[in-house]
Amino acid sequence: MPDLPTPQDAAEAALFSECWDAVLSYADLCTAGSTAATELAAEAFSLGTREAREAEAAVHGAGRRPARLPRIPLLLTAVRTTAADWETQGLGHRLDPDLRLWLNSDKATRYTGPPLQRPIALRGLRDLQAADAELLWLAEVEALPLPVVARRLGLDPATVGEELAQVRVLFRDRSHRNHLDMPMDTQCRSYARLLDAVTRSTSGEAPADLSRHLARCQQCAEAAACLRLHGGGLPAALAGGVIGWGGLAYLERRRRAAEVRLGAGRPHALESGPPNPGAHKAKVARNGLLVAAVLVSLLALAVSMMPGDDMKNGAAGPGTTAEGQPVANPTSSVLTSSVPAVTSRAPGSAQTFGTPTGNPSESTGATNSDPEPQGTSSAGAEEPEPGESAAPACRFEYSLVNQWPDGFQAEVTVTTAEALDDWRVTWSFKDGQKVTQMWDANFTQSGSKVTATAEAYNKSVAADGSLSLGFLASWQGKNAPAYDFSLNGQECAKS
Repeated sequence: MPDLPTPQDAAEAALFSECWDAVLSYADLCTAGSTAATELAAEAFSLGTREAREAEAAVHGAGRRPARLPRIPLLLTAVRTTAADWETQGLGHRLDPDLRLWLNSDKATRYTGPPLQRPIALRGLRDLQAADAELLWLAEVEALPLPVVARRLGLDPATVGEELAQVRVLFRDRSHRNHLDMPMDTQCRSYARLLDAVTRSTSGEAPADLSRHLARCQQCAEAAACLRLHGGGLPAALAGGVIGWGGLAYLERRRRAAEVRLGAGRPHALESGPPNPGAHKAKVARNGLLVAAVLVSLLALAVSMMPGDDMKNGAAGPGTTAEGQPVANPTSSVLTSSVPAVTSRAPGSAQTFGTPTGNPSESTGATNSDPEPQGTSSAGAEEPEPGESAAPACRFEYSLVNQWPDGFQAEVTVTTAEALDDWRVTWSFKDGQKVTQMWDANFTQSGSKVTATAEAYNKSVAADGSLSLGFLASWQGKNAPAYDFSLNGQECAKS
């Protein structure tokens, strides 16, 4: 096992106590094994503390504020730098394969290239005062409750919430200035001020052309994520823009670590972080399924153990075999209503639950006048003639605009045959993708299913018209296209 870094003084000891867990968490994402993760974290911690000391010594005589990142993102950047050194030294086999691809791509050069071309979140965080940057990172990315942040930074717990709100506004102003200073083409320049106005208001109307531009331009989409303080997208913008590769995965790990540290049964412990309705709904659904499964099992056991009149008389009745073993009784109202039989069902056919599907002559009790087995009857259902299938109520187009190792940008366009006063679009992912930000719609996610609802300004859609929305999301391993699209509960066909 590699040796852990040895703090040289009390300041480094405090830094190690507060930041080592975060450094090791990101190093684990970057490597292919726990031993390599510990070694990478130890080297990066030593590098980060050395760079911090050198930066402070260089500006001490000039009396200027050191222009550097807060402690945790500074160390996480050192992890990325150390990983790049491993790659050049022939130790790349110890790194995550996706990280190696990223390190050898143009995406990695954005974080070390010309300052004006670096991610807006990275530049905005560096422009803040050290205490403000620490507060923003600990509250938004590390997901620490505000009382914990106040205690760590020596702030007043009664006013730390107001200070965080002011820091968010400062970060937005710095991001807006940095966006305007970036080299951009004519089209991006024409949308810059409109983007600023739209992201300032929760109910501001976003023109369709701006929405299409954001769905296709990564630079402007990153700016929108930093400028839009409402909607819960700021943590993802910070993590992705400052760390780079693995930012969203790191963000998820830190939120889980915060929940573990705070312990279960404390629903208000993470109120300072953005809400996660998808995770809450998934937890409720899982608990509901477990409770239902237990109740059904207990009820089935109770029914199977209930003695019938025929068993009391010692004779095998219609609900038992000759040996007295109970079998499913088609006339048992308790069993029929509680444990429905699962039968195959043809499209458009009627289905009866709780009724046996075997030969009617083998059942006793109620007579069955239907010559077909129950559960597969298609009486009254007409099969459509070839070529007479109804036109779909809607069509969808799913476009992958851009993709990077742990995230991607996509656009969804849905065309409706009928006029709409409001709309709700749902779809599902196959590979565990998680939506982190969406524009031109509000969204919730429960497991693999995403639900997007209209904003106040784009609820109305004309007949044969279309609606569009764009989003950013994370992915791991595979990133298959979304599927199972529906509009207001009606299934949509692919365009």
